Amino acid sequence: MKLEGGIVEAIGRTPLIRLSRLFHGEPFDVYGKLEGMNPGGSAKDRPALYLLKEAISRGDITEKSVIVESSSGNLAISLAQLCRYLGLRFICVVDPRTTEQHKDIIRCFGGEIDLVTKPDEWTGEYLPARIRRVKELVRQIPYAYWTNQYGNRDNSLSHMEMTMKEIAEELGSVDYLFCGVSSCGTIRGCADYIKAKQLHTKIVAVDAAGSVIFGGMKGARQFPGLGAGVIPELYQQGIADEVRYVTDLDCVEGCRQLLDREAIMAGASSGGVISVIFKMKAHIPKGAVCAAILPDRGERYLDTLFNDEWVQQQLGFTPCCNQGE
Repeated sequence: MKLEGGIVEAIGRTPLIRLSRLFHGEPFDVYGKLEGMNPGGSAKDRPALYLLKEAISRGDITEKSVIVESSSGNLAISLAQLCRYLGLRFICVVDPRTTEQHKDIIRCFGGEIDLVTKPDEWTGEYLPARIRRVKELVRQIPYAYWTNQYGNRDNSLSHMEMTMKEIAEELGSVDYLFCGVSSCGTIRGCADYIKAKQLHTKIVAVDAAGSVIFGGMKGARQFPGLGAGVIPELYQQGIADEVRYVTDLDCVEGCRQLLDREAIMAGASSGGVISVIFKMKAHIPKGAVCAAILPDRGERYLDTLFNDEWVQQQLGFTPCCNQGE
């Protein structure tokens, strides 16, 4: 069994475009890595490919395997697509924050949804409860295999060998890398590449307010895919040169600005990344080259961050940048 050819060949080499309208008049350049252009719609196609491919090469996954993973949505879609291509059964453990659009896409690819409805009793977070459920399924189902995006180095390896390599090859010198964090796979892989190549790139981690990854105070978060209630195994001390926190509202405003100025509809974490660049622009040196990883498509958030009524009800705010204006 090999994971190659077909849709697999479309993963990676996503567009890297200058955000010239959004940052018009600024003395630095910002380039957005459009990860939503991957076939599965997000940056998670990359780790999904490596998590499966490397496990197959080791013999950990065979034609009999049942793939099990915990995900807030995007990785589940990527795994569901590749498992469909391989003809493997896939089960994803999700929680109530996973959008209906994400779940519908997972099911469309033949993936099975296992919903955890209650957070972990001790931490109050869904992630530990999801992981506990994954381990239960692995014990119960013959030939079950957990890809484990939170602790498997193949996750970060995909971004070391693909994402950051692509950015560096296309831009040459990169002064700033803005990267959202959750499982820490993307930022760990990019940091490993930067270190291995001895680049001068400054890494800015974009974390959610309420996330504990970098020692922040635990709190509620509306959007999946940014921040975490527990420190991921892939986290490493010194993984970022600077950490910036964003609120749910920052994510909404950043997404609306990206849509309004650049006609790019991206997901919540992309909005957080954009908002951090705006907040830091007075401190970014003249002539600097900045790369911003924009993790996924915005269509999956039409009922939330792009829905004025939802934003008003959930965040108590009426967005100033409305779609279509």
